[in-house]
Amino acid sequence: MYTFIGGILLLIVGYFIYGRFVEKVFGVKEARQTPAFSKRDNVDYLPMGKKRNSLIQLLNIAGVGPIFGPIMGALYGPAAFIWIVIGCIFAGAVHDYLTGMISIRNRGAHLPELAGKFLGKTMKHVVNAFAILLLLLVGTVFVTAPADLLAGITPDWVSFGVIIAAIFIYYILATLLPIDQIIGRLYPIFGALLLISAIGVGASLVITGAPIPELTLQNMHPDKAPIFPLLFLTISCGALSGFHATQTPIISRTTQNESQGRFIFYGMMIAEGIIAMIWAAAAMSLFDGYNGLADILANGGPAAIVSEASTAMLGAIGGTLAVLGVIVLPITSGDTAFRSARMIIADYLNISQTKLMSRLWIAVPLFIISYGLTNIDFTLLWRYFSWANQSTAVIALWVGAMYLFIAKKNYWIAMIPGIFMTMATTTYILNAAIGFGLPMNISYIGASIATALIIALFYKAAIKARANKLQLDDDANIAA
Repeated sequence: MYTFIGGILLLIVGYFIYGRFVEKVFGVKEARQTPAFSKRDNVDYLPMGKKRNSLIQLLNIAGVGPIFGPIMGALYGPAAFIWIVIGCIFAGAVHDYLTGMISIRNRGAHLPELAGKFLGKTMKHVVNAFAILLLLLVGTVFVTAPADLLAGITPDWVSFGVIIAAIFIYYILATLLPIDQIIGRLYPIFGALLLISAIGVGASLVITGAPIPELTLQNMHPDKAPIFPLLFLTISCGALSGFHATQTPIISRTTQNESQGRFIFYGMMIAEGIIAMIWAAAAMSLFDGYNGLADILANGGPAAIVSEASTAMLGAIGGTLAVLGVIVLPITSGDTAFRSARMIIADYLNISQTKLMSRLWIAVPLFIISYGLTNIDFTLLWRYFSWANQSTAVIALWVGAMYLFIAKKNYWIAMIPGIFMTMATTTYILNAAIGFGLPMNISYIGASIATALIIALFYKAAIKARANKLQLDDDANIAA
């Protein structure tokens, strides 16, 4: 278990060392007033404590992604561990921290507004449409996934349609009501289930001496699907996820002080990485090798792996609790996915959200569209979600790099992962059947050219923005 335990230890060490380095590069201003106070409306903007914000942030970002993604990524073997650890420390946590902190500095702005400010006005419209599409896909995936799991532990008389309806009703309430009325009150309970699930499964792996494979760069995938770019899109949440860029502004609007940012944004991404490590290890160790894992995934999907692994390691009662903990993850991301979509549309159209009816007429069409999407095959939905998710992460990383470049700070901490993921996402969409379907060698060449062009455009825009002294932060008069 050296690779598994060592990976978790590296994640923890990464938080204290690299996380502190990233925080120092950004430059925290503790005396600066946050949007929770300066824009308080007691609906989306209101101050909440660090522990409460951290728990909400973790549950917001940790949907089925750090479970289903690593389970499917486990088919590649221990290479999945490498991506989870390196991706989480140097890409995912940096991505989450920068998007959260830049949002705090810009009145709690969402990614489309930040992209418009730092990457050009056209990008605001592009990213706005892209973010809403992603959030609809996320919300739909996070309806069907927990419904599949709940169907396995509820009586036969409870139909799948009833479960879907119940989840949608909860999502509607969580989307419309002030953040402290449902999300702020229920998440501590959900958090307890999450901890029981992750700690129970992780401890069982160690205590039983589960045969977790050790480090190797060999591709173990039964179908020999290429590690690059597929692994880096299969495992998104748990390593790097653009969905997080849509979630961090929810908490940037409730954060009391900038000094809390490293724990809330960087730290909770590290916690998600640990969850991803546990489920990747469980998938690799319990199903008679990668062919057995592939068979179960083909017949029952990732939900079947979760149910079987939980019951095998923790028994009937413990396994049910673990499954409930897993169910909590998508539900607590699905509700905030729809909430984020409402907030992004409201910001884009400049519509105040203090009145319930203003929230309602934006939210209702989102739920109608999402309900229609629940009839689409989950595997196909996941493919589109994975590409849209990682493409959003690319945009967010370039926003972070632009901010730091203009500020004359170490922008490489965002630019290096941004370049890597630009190459990965472009290669994928050029090669994939849901994209252009080009041969892989042609896709590599095309992605390399596209990435080089984007780098050139970045420097052209960044040098111009720095020369024009683009204002990085709004409300600069309250900065210390």
